[in-house]
Amino acid sequence: MTTATPSTTSTSSVSTAPSPAPRDSFWTRIAAELADAIARGIYPPGERLPSEHALAELYGVNRHTIRRSLASLCNRGLLRATQGSGTYVEEFAVDVALAKRVRHQQSMTSLGLRGTLHVIDARNVRATAAQARVLRVPTRSALLCLHVLGDAEQQPMQFSERYFPLPRFAGLEQVVRETGSITAAFAACGVDDYTRLENRITAQMPERDVAAHLKQSVNRPVLLVESVNVDPRGEPIEFSRAWFAGDRVTLTVAHSG
Repeated sequence: MTTATPSTTSTSSVSTAPSPAPRDSFWTRIAAELADAIARGIYPPGERLPSEHALAELYGVNRHTIRRSLASLCNRGLLRATQGSGTYVEEFAVDVALAKRVRHQQSMTSLGLRGTLHVIDARNVRATAAQARVLRVPTRSALLCLHVLGDAEQQPMQFSERYFPLPRFAGLEQVVRETGSITAAFAACGVDDYTRLENRITAQMPERDVAAHLKQSVNRPVLLVESVNVDPRGEPIEFSRAWFAGDRVTLTVAHSG
C-alpha cells in the first residue's frame, strides 16, 4: 500500500507525496487476489489459468511479478505448473478458514463444493487426563468418541477423532450419520450455537490409518488441528483432533467471525 510522507517545501507550506509501493507488495497482492478467485470458483478445480502474459496485462505488471505470484500459489498447493502446458488450479485446492465458527458443510459450500461428514466409527471411552482437562470433566468420565471423515466432492479432506461429554450428547452419533453435520447433531442435543475456543496447528507425517483414510502416502505430510468448541455459556462441548490432507488443503486462521 502507498503511504503519504510529508515533505517541507517552505516554512509555511507542506506537501505530501506517495512513496513507492514496496516491490514485494505487488506479487503478494496478486497472489492473494488469485487465491480469492480460486476460493470463489472463478477459476474452478482443474481449470487452466490465463497465460503469464495475459495476467501481466490484466494486473499491469511484468511477467516476473506474475511468475512469482504463481510460484507462491504452487508452493501453497493451490496451483500446479505443467511444463509446456500452463498453470492449473489443483483439482481439490481448498482454502479452509479456521474462524470463531467453523462448519464443514458451510465452509465447502462457500467454496462452491459439496461437502459432508461421514461417521466411520463410534464408541464410548473414558476421558484421559488431557481430554478431561480441556473438556472440564473428571478424569475417566464417559465420553462419546467419533471417528469422522470429511470430504469435498467425494474427495477426503480431513479425518478426525472427536470427543463429546456424556450423557449430555448421547444420541449425537445417529444425527451425524443421518445429516452429515456436527452442527445439526448439536442442535438436536439442545445446542443451537457454538464457537471455536482455540486451534492448535502442527505439521506431521501421518500414521498409516490416517493416510489410508485421506488416500495419500504416509510420506506426505498432513496438518493436524487440535481444537475445542464451547457452547454459548462457554462450556466445552467438543475436543477434536483433525488431520487435513496437506496437498489438498490450505488452512487460514481468521481473526474475526
